[in-house]
Amino acid sequence: MKALTHMKCIIIEDEIPAQRILKSYIEKVSYLELIGTFNAALKAYDTLYSEDIDLIFLDINLPDISGLSFLRTLKNPPTIIMTTAYPDYAVESFEFETIIDYLVKPFSLERFLKAIQKTQRQQPKTVVSETEKTPSETLFLNVDKTFHKIQFQDIFYVESERNYLTVVSKQQKLSFIGSLRTWKEKLPQQQFIQIHKSFVINIKYVDKITGNEVYIHDKRIPIGRTFKATLFEVLEIHGK
Repeated sequence: MKALTHMKCIIIEDEIPAQRILKSYIEKVSYLELIGTFNAALKAYDTLYSEDIDLIFLDINLPDISGLSFLRTLKNPPTIIMTTAYPDYAVESFEFETIIDYLVKPFSLERFLKAIQKTQRQQPKTVVSETEKTPSETLFLNVDKTFHKIQFQDIFYVESERNYLTVVSKQQKLSFIGSLRTWKEKLPQQQFIQIHKSFVINIKYVDKITGNEVYIHDKRIPIGRTFKATLFEVLEIHGK
């Protein structure tokens, strides 16, 4: 059996009863380590920058700044489990790849554990040598009860829009429900790179770069400000 990944977590929640429930549930999970509890998001900044936090239990309605607004201020946010009494915010949260679940108060221990199990599936897999495992060059994608064979080398790019992904390749264009972060992990890292919060591209099909846009077969794809330096480094482009 695979060893469970130890995770450091914090709670950002202004309701004392909700804090107590989360603390009691966290204590029951051996691989979770609670580093701190905060009743306002801004109070958590120091801990987030001084500790390697893996997981945040984040309320939406908070003093000073909402949970989602706070999340937008983080450059590389850890995994997030949202907690709220208002499920209507679920659609808005789809823009954040790091949000893996949504706990609607009051939630049971069983529901909490289901959310926590998703954090383990998010953790990077153990690295094995080339002699132990040869990376797959294809996968079968289930769209509308039909399994489509996809060759990684034929994919132009993958686009995310809310909770839907679109894979565009030489042969076809397929859309389905999914997370860009999860799908990016399936792709060969030496061939694919994320250049925007909504796009992962195959670098071998880059035709040109103009300003903050990449052209792939006449498709103009925006380059996110935080991704541009890495893209230029990968493509060995000098100058801006």
